[in-house]
Amino acid sequence: MTTAPTPDQADPQDWLAVVGRSWSWTLGFGVLTAVAGILMLSWPEETARVVAVIIGLQLLVAGVVRFVTAFTHDTSGGARVLYVLLALLSVLAGVLCLRHQLQTVGFLALVVGAYWLLGGILALYVAIAGRGLPGRGLAGFLGALGILAGIVVLSYPVESAVALARLIGLWLLLLGLFEAGSALVLRHAARSASRAGAAAG
Repeated sequence: MTTAPTPDQADPQDWLAVVGRSWSWTLGFGVLTAVAGILMLSWPEETARVVAVIIGLQLLVAGVVRFVTAFTHDTSGGARVLYVLLALLSVLAGVLCLRHQLQTVGFLALVVGAYWLLGGILALYVAIAGRGLPGRGLAGFLGALGILAGIVVLSYPVESAVALARLIGLWLLLLGLFEAGSALVLRHAARSASRAGAAAG
């Protein structure tokens, strides 16, 4: 019976796979995302600069998580490329938000809306194409929700930092809760696989 490689035994790809398959990794991201959403909902009167910093940091963390996710599933090379592309898109949007903190609310809304739309399209495609993807239905729902959120932000320009903070805060809170749900799905799948392996052994 083979065992999963440990970080000190494996090459970088195997190490990323070990880290990404941990349900606690996804749960941690969900909790951090939900906390960011709660912060923005709690202090919506803050300036566009504060909004830019919070969303920028969240997008950078999301980029790291998506990159690691690219190595966690036995998917085709095309699906892996899409995961990496989603990670790069997230990092780019995060850097733009952090670098241009003093830009207008409209600029922030444009960056966030474009990321939600494109990221949602990529996530939905991966969920549809990845037949063996754990939590496939939930991933597809998140992708569709991201597309909807992106369309709303791009179609109805946000004129104030308060409105933008509330909108982004609500989205981050929902995203964090769904990511936490994904972690529980991964946990169940891992335990089921472990029991199946023990029964077969």
